[in-house]
Amino acid sequence: MAQNNRIEKVAIVGATGRIGSHFAKALLKTGKHTVTALVRPNTNPDELPPGITTAPVNYDDPSSIGSALRGHHFLIISLSVTAPADLHSKIVYAAVEAGVPYIMPNVYGSDIANASLVADEAFVADCVGRCQEVERLGAKYVAMVCGCWYEWSLALGEPWFGFDILGRRVTFFDEGTTKVCCSTWEQCGRGVVGLVSLPVVDGGEGGVGLERWANRPFYISSFRVSQRDMLDSLHRVLGTRDRDWEIRFQGTKERREEGGEELKRGVRTGFAKMMYARAFYPDGGGDFEGKVVNGLLGLPEESLDEATRRAVGMVESGWSPFG
Repeated sequence: MAQNNRIEKVAIVGATGRIGSHFAKALLKTGKHTVTALVRPNTNPDELPPGITTAPVNYDDPSSIGSALRGHHFLIISLSVTAPADLHSKIVYAAVEAGVPYIMPNVYGSDIANASLVADEAFVADCVGRCQEVERLGAKYVAMVCGCWYEWSLALGEPWFGFDILGRRVTFFDEGTTKVCCSTWEQCGRGVVGLVSLPVVDGGEGGVGLERWANRPFYISSFRVSQRDMLDSLHRVLGTRDRDWEIRFQGTKERREEGGEELKRGVRTGFAKMMYARAFYPDGGGDFEGKVVNGLLGLPEESLDEATRRAVGMVESGWSPFG
């Protein structure tokens, strides 16, 4: 149990990563937590936010990981999709041995409590497996379900949200009107802060504690939007109209199958097509609005157009996460 019914010491694996960096910055901004980044010895310190404590580790040595984690109350794991397949398990084993009571596994996105999604998507099933491993080993997991990352998904191109912003082209899935929940990276950072700033145990009289989500997912969202909503936002940001865009339509099931065939041929963006098409199925797999706890965590409302503007800026700057 954390001292004084509070989470004070937080460790992060992946503090230089796309979402991990936002977790680190948001936590440091509060001044309420000691934040430690587990890093490889060759990590450039300039990539880390000021004020963070660093703990160099050898991820092939469980004792090295455990030494870095001992005394921490909460561990956040944020790993790249290119990370070794066994790395997550190594970190979890070491964390449990070190006595870390709460672990946020590398599960950021789809609703892991949606049985249909888990059955359809191997990626989501893997996320469930990571959570179950934490619980099986004796710690408690707290999983963040945030939906698709909004700026990332809008800026990356047609295989994701269906938009080619520079080419002024969009593929609407089905009719383009299915709504899904999605989050900005900043909201994800605030979500973690809201969670670990709660008392560990419910305080009574309407109070809420982190333990409410022990071995369960917690849900946050910035927007509940359709592709039609996204295009309207792009129009407001860019000063365009429908007539300035090439708009095509594709069924979600057809698109998911197409993505699967592309993946078999070695086209890696086929995976994005599959995953995003499934999120936009009309069965509501990507819409978890009724489960969102933004209010309990003190999260603000955000401007869709400002988030869209950031995505447009990323595209226009030539941004790419793939080098």
